[in-house]
Order: sequence, then structure tokens, then C-alpha cells
Amino acid sequence: MVKKAFIVVGLGYGDEGKGIATDFLATKYPNSIIIRFNGGHQAGHCVVDSKTGKSHVFSNLGSGTFRGLPTYWSEKCTFAPTYFLEEINEINTDFKFYVNCNSPITTHYDVLFNRTSELTQRDDKRKGSCGVGFGTTVERNKVISFTISDLFKNEEFLISKLQEIHNYYKRLVNIETSFDFDQFDHHVEDLFFLEQILFLKKLLKKGNIHIVNCDSEIFEKWDTFIFEGSQGILIDQNFGTKPHITKSNTTSQNAIAMIQKSKLNIDVEIFYVTRVYQTRHGNGSFKENNPDFHLINNLEETNVDNLYQGKMRSNFLDINDLIYALNCDKQYSKELNKNLLITCIDHMISDNIKIYIDGGLEVAHYRNISNFLGIDFKNVFYSKSKFSENIFQ
Repeated sequence: MVKKAFIVVGLGYGDEGKGIATDFLATKYPNSIIIRFNGGHQAGHCVVDSKTGKSHVFSNLGSGTFRGLPTYWSEKCTFAPTYFLEEINEINTDFKFYVNCNSPITTHYDVLFNRTSELTQRDDKRKGSCGVGFGTTVERNKVISFTISDLFKNEEFLISKLQEIHNYYKRLVNIETSFDFDQFDHHVEDLFFLEQILFLKKLLKKGNIHIVNCDSEIFEKWDTFIFEGSQGILIDQNFGTKPHITKSNTTSQNAIAMIQKSKLNIDVEIFYVTRVYQTRHGNGSFKENNPDFHLINNLEETNVDNLYQGKMRSNFLDINDLIYALNCDKQYSKELNKNLLITCIDHMISDNIKIYIDGGLEVAHYRNISNFLGIDFKNVFYSKSKFSENIFQ
């Protein structure tokens, strides 16, 4: 039997609609597992349950959770115990969460340095971080490793590890930021972190959480895999414009490497996602808002202004950026079937959309956008709704 895999990849700066894309695939393949293959808890993938009207922004669980699909958190993703527990309390539904033992752990110290670093910089010098410690975890883990395999060891080990990380960041905060490391109540935060680990142990014993030693355990158990990407190719650590990037491979690279390593017969398709217009949350280059650009029906936008990223900017879709993103991914996915999902069409005033081509504005019906991209897509899907059931071809 040939197994199937779909890899959901954002073609922009994030916020393209990877949540609704994953939920859509989950409805088509109800016996799948969602695999997070990059990023971490900084993801924000909105899904709305059409039956209940309940909406949720998935960060630590896969966006197929409303459909009862389990999540596999690979070693390419950082894991934040506090944020994870906050999310499962908020969503209040049953779940199955498989996590690789080598997934790096985000602590309150990683979050602290992330935030103090951003706040120290002038607005125009900020990287545009979410402020939840993803990038700092990646960098710190290169020096001081702290992974899932460590998390469930005895309390003495955990206290020692936290002290090691404490000492590592004390120097960085005092040297590289304008904050005094000792002004923060680290003892209270340490105790809270240890309490969170006790809750995780209960979930482990209950069977909601499963520790996985290698990817092969997942590939052997399931026949269909929905790889849910985080962020977008335009801020990929290799293809984005530094310093305004994420510390992650946002292309299909990680997912394809996992599939190839399995050495199984798996039919793979890419599922690219873009809004019908362009957005960017956080610093970095972006075309100034065109005075003719207007949005409707976007009052439920979940990516709101925050202290670290500022306002989410938006403008007409730049076709050259989409082509660049597709070309970046081509080296990993050249021979694979590719699909395209264009979302948020209902946010535009007309079905005839203004798009940037080579710096100039042209008008095209949303169904013609794919024709400018130079790819023979297997399928092109469209969304004029917040419900994945309403996605159409």
C-alpha cells in the first residue's frame, strides 16, 4: 500500500491560511496524523469549527485537532511547556500529542531574553519577533541542550538545568540589553516551570502525551501524513532577508528530509498557501500600503497588534514574491505534484484583484492569479470563507 503525505507551506511572511489548509486536508483524510516539521509555539494557525462556530488559534497542537486528528511534534520544533498547557486548557477538548524526545525545550529564560532584546532595540532595528522565545531557544540549545528527553528526569536534574540556563542568560541580558537580569523574580518562575512539568507528567500517564524516540515510529503507524508548516518562505532562515527572518526552514525542506529518511513508499504532494493579498507582521521590507488598497470582512483577524511585532501590514499581492518563494522551494520539491490554495478572497471588494507584477499594478480575476506563477498546479483551490468546508476549486 502506498502511503500519502501532504506538505502545507506558506508562500508569504506567515498568516497565509495554513490553519484552514490543514483543517481542509484533515476533513479529506480523517485517519491522518498532523506533523509539525518546523518552528514551534510561535505559530498562530486559526481554525473555525463550522458545527459549533468555535474558533481557535493553534500554536502547540496541529490544526486538525478539531477533527480528532493526533499531532506529531518533530525534533525540528521547539516545545514550550507553559504555552502548551495554556493552549490545551483553552481548547478544552480531547487530544493525542506525540512528541519527539529530541525536541528542544523553551524556558521562561528564553522568553525573557527574547523580549528584553526586542525592547532594547529601536523600532526600526527590531527583528520583528513574536516575543515567545522561539529563536532564542534554538540558539541557546546549541550551547546548552535541554530537550524532551530531559524534561521528565528527576527534579534535582531539572533544577540544575534551569540554573545552568539562568547563568547563561544572566550574562546575555546584562551585556546585550538595557535590563538588569536580577530585577526579575526567577525563583518564582522556576517553581512555576517545575509545576508545569508535573502537569505534563500527568498527561503522559493519562495517555494524552506520548514520547517518540524516532520518526519511524510515526511513519510505520499511520498511512496518511499532513505536514503543517509554520511561518512562510519569505522569512525562511536561508531565503529571507536578514535580520528579519525566523530561525527555521519554512520551505518543504524538513518535511521532505523526514519522508526520504523513512525509506517508505510515500506519495507526496505540496500544498502551497497564500492570501489573495499580502501581509507582514513584524519588521522587515514591505511595500507601503497603497491608497487604493481596502479590506472588508476582516474584523475577525486573529493576528492583532502586539508589543514586539507591532501592526500587521497589508497590501496588494506581489506576484514576484510568490514566484521567488516557489523557486526557493523548488530545489526540495522539484518532481512533486503541487497544489495551490488562495485564501481570504472575501476580504477583497471585488473578484477582480489588483496585483503587483514587476512593480506595477495590474487587475486580474482571482482565478487567474495562478496563471502568472509558472507552475502547472495539480489543483488550485480558493477560500471565500473562514470554514474549510467551503473551500472550492
